[in-house]
Amino acid sequence: MSQVAYKILTADQWAAFRGAGTFAGAPIDLTDGYIHLSTEDQWRETAQKHFAGQSDLILAEVRLGDLGDVRWEPSRGGQLFPHLYGVLPMAAVGVVMAFDVDAAGGVSVLRAAS
Repeated sequence: MSQVAYKILTADQWAAFRGAGTFAGAPIDLTDGYIHLSTEDQWRETAQKHFAGQSDLILAEVRLGDLGDVRWEPSRGGQLFPHLYGVLPMAAVGVVMAFDVDAAGGVSVLRAAS
C-alpha cells in the first residue's frame, strides 16, 4: 500500500485545519466515523463525485506513516481506500495544492495553495 494519501478539503475546512493544527473531519467523515482519504489514482474521481461545481479546493498530501489507525477498506467499485480512524494532525501533511472542479466534474490543473 502507498505511504502517501490525499485529503480534499474546502477552503473553509483548510483554514480551520491550519488554525487548529488538527482536522477531525468533514461532515461526511464525522458521519461515517473516519476521515476519508484517497490514493494518487483515486483523488480525481473523488473530487468529481463529491465536489463538482466547487472552487478553491485543497488537495493535502498526507504521510500515512505519521498517522495512527489507518485502515485500507473497500469502497467505490471494490477499490481499497485509506480511512483514518482518528484526528489528522497538520504534522502529517506534506505538499498542499489548490484546484477547482467545474459543474461537469472537470478537475482543473493543480496550483500552489495560498
